[in-house]
Amino acid sequence: MSLVSVLPPLQASTPGGLGIAVQLLIALAQVAGIWAVFSKAGHAGWKALIPVYNLYIMLKIGDNAWWWLVLLFVPIVNLYAVYRINAGVGRAFGKGTVFGLGLTLLGFLFYPVLGFGDYEYNQSAGM
Repeated sequence: MSLVSVLPPLQASTPGGLGIAVQLLIALAQVAGIWAVFSKAGHAGWKALIPVYNLYIMLKIGDNAWWWLVLLFVPIVNLYAVYRINAGVGRAFGKGTVFGLGLTLLGFLFYPVLGFGDYEYNQSAGM
């Protein structure tokens, strides 16, 4: 008897399947929002799909130094680095510290708002 025959099939109607579907929707909303933010900032939207490289593009949009990417690999410090990257993106679109915190903690809500809203990219405001 194989393990596959013992496990029940994954369906959207099961609680586990519903959870996976919700997680996929949340991930798609965030990726679509980041794609739109990249497009507004003059970068190709597909760059949002490439891990680590998308963070580098966010650094460029937020006018942060490249070495903030290295700090993402340092425990505890990485928490501040993620905030700094997101806050830089927020500042580049004319938003403040609280919006940067929202991008960090609730990116699946705040990135679509930033990307699909009527916010304009201001390159000199990133820093």
